[in-house]
Amino acid sequence: MDDSRPIFLQIAELLENSILDGSLAEDTQVPSTNELAAFHRINPATAAKGVNQLVDDGTLYKKRGIGMFVSPGARERLRGRRREEFARQYVQPLLTEARKLGIDPTELKKMIDTWEDRR
Repeated sequence: MDDSRPIFLQIAELLENSILDGSLAEDTQVPSTNELAAFHRINPATAAKGVNQLVDDGTLYKKRGIGMFVSPGARERLRGRRREEFARQYVQPLLTEARKLGIDPTELKKMIDTWEDRR
């Protein structure tokens, strides 16, 4: 956990990342709030707030008396939402700066390919 963002958001993001990388598949039970709280040494109410956020947005669903599970289609919904966020946070500012510098999209693509080849 890092200190820059609320812990409940970090718990929600941690579960989202596990769904995106496939370690939590659809209809798989997620760790309980008590397990999350014990592992991260946080208050169970804080863990529950992060989990409930995912329930509210449809990423997780409750099975009464059993626990929380990954909703069908959650991975694709998360991927789509994260791609939109990526475009807004990174691509849009990149294109804005490229325009300021007179770099057209073709040249920008070549620059990206060149940097990718260096990796």
